[in-house]
Amino acid sequence: MSDRREKGTSMSEQARRFRRAADGFAARITAVPPGRWDDPSPCPGWSARDVVAHVITETRRNVTTVRGTEPEPVHGVGLAEMGALPPLAPSADLAAAWAHVSADLTAAIDDPACRTAKVPTPVGPLAFADLTDVLPEDVLIHTWDLARATGGDERLDPGLVAHVYEHLKPMDEALRQPWAFGPKTPVPPGADLQTEFLCFVGRQP
Repeated sequence: MSDRREKGTSMSEQARRFRRAADGFAARITAVPPGRWDDPSPCPGWSARDVVAHVITETRRNVTTVRGTEPEPVHGVGLAEMGALPPLAPSADLAAAWAHVSADLTAAIDDPACRTAKVPTPVGPLAFADLTDVLPEDVLIHTWDLARATGGDERLDPGLVAHVYEHLKPMDEALRQPWAFGPKTPVPPGADLQTEFLCFVGRQP
């Protein structure tokens, strides 16, 4: 996975959008107070540490799927089946692992060799090229989960929220899967777009 692009180089809009989401998640990871990694998150049964491990694992899975390679442990984050949490080494560096896999996926978005690879989704396998517009979804939602679990900054990038929400709304029914989103939650009167979005994906902001 050597074909990485650093910030500041030419990127597509899709790659820049994912990079913004990845940077936001990275900022919440580094802001977690040392004593709060085991705090419960909005994801049932998951701690703050589990949320980060999940995002790293699923991002790495996307990269290896579109590249046709086998996943490998990264900075102490082990391997797991889809939807399962990976084992973590005592010395696991979650910030470094996220920097590694998010850079890999950013590069893959703009790699023509990855465009036709099939990726599993709640609506069935889709070509990677057809998913790049909605790729920030998992990272964006779990950014809020991590912030809520650890007392961090819960404000999400409003442009990313608007973009992802518009792309998810047409898939409403298909998303209500045990391994995707649970039922929508009631939207409070006068809610802003972020709150409406979080309620749509089953959160209780």
